[in-house]
Amino acid sequence: MTTIYQVAERAGVSISTVSLALNSPERVRAATLQRVLAAADELGFVPKADAASRARRGIGRIGVVAPFTSYSSFSRRLNGAMQAVNEHPAELVVYDQESAAIASPRLASLPLTKRLDGLIVMALPLDDAAARRLINHRLPTVLVDITHPDFSSVSIDDAAGGRLAARHLLERGHREIGYIQEHKIPTQLRLPPEGRLTGFRDELAAHGVALPASRVRTVSHDVRSAAAAAAELLDQNPRPTAIFAFDDQIAVGALRAAHERGLRVPDDLAVVGFDDDELAECVGLTTIRQPLEESGRAAVNTLLAEIADPQRPKQRVTLGLSLVRRETT
Repeated sequence: MTTIYQVAERAGVSISTVSLALNSPERVRAATLQRVLAAADELGFVPKADAASRARRGIGRIGVVAPFTSYSSFSRRLNGAMQAVNEHPAELVVYDQESAAIASPRLASLPLTKRLDGLIVMALPLDDAAARRLINHRLPTVLVDITHPDFSSVSIDDAAGGRLAARHLLERGHREIGYIQEHKIPTQLRLPPEGRLTGFRDELAAHGVALPASRVRTVSHDVRSAAAAAAELLDQNPRPTAIFAFDDQIAVGALRAAHERGLRVPDDLAVVGFDDDELAECVGLTTIRQPLEESGRAAVNTLLAEIADPQRPKQRVTLGLSLVRRETT
């Protein structure tokens, strides 16, 4: 069995550097990290605790990488994944990523060889290097909320979600409308903000309502930034009478801005979110509901099928959306 000493020797670094690269990759220089990972991959290194655990259990191991602590919706996806895993001889290994707005160092640092039987990547940009690494190791991988031609995926039709929100606001008589989206890094993948905005804008245009660039704001994923962006929109003349937000947390920022300006919701400003997480229900937010638990279950089932049959064609699972009407429209 390959040891950490052999990995350190092959990479030309200390044992402590190997340990740091595998457990806290963000604290290691990129060039050093790549040398350590390459050495671990070439030698087939499996951390001792992982090898012992799997030997005792004799079950498969599925990794799940997602921004769990930054987005409440992903805890519900994880719940769905856990429900599915409980029906099979497998276990989940959870890797948290700080934000979906940045490329994932976790994807670049996972010691893939013999450590995982499959991987689920939720909503994280998959850069070229990470994609090549997964492909080279022939690790069955399923993406959630993003798509890539070389991997199976579970997603929603974000453009349809945007159109659904637009139709609802148009039916309520709104013509001056704004949109607030979350910042994402440039990537070759199609990510939710693009499709969501495209569908929203196209549906408005089909009814003769424009959504100019001046009515679109891009923010980091927190209520304060969203409130500041909404304030900028609400200071325009003419003022928007409705705002569609990329997700429920950003929508709460819009509600906060309206409150600070003494605007009544929904009389003076209507707000629509996306996801239908617990926050939406608490504040009475009208939102586009996506089946979060079902996406986790579908990802696990798709991955297990791919592990059982590596020659299985890549799957494209698309889940449905619905409008949940509450007090903000």
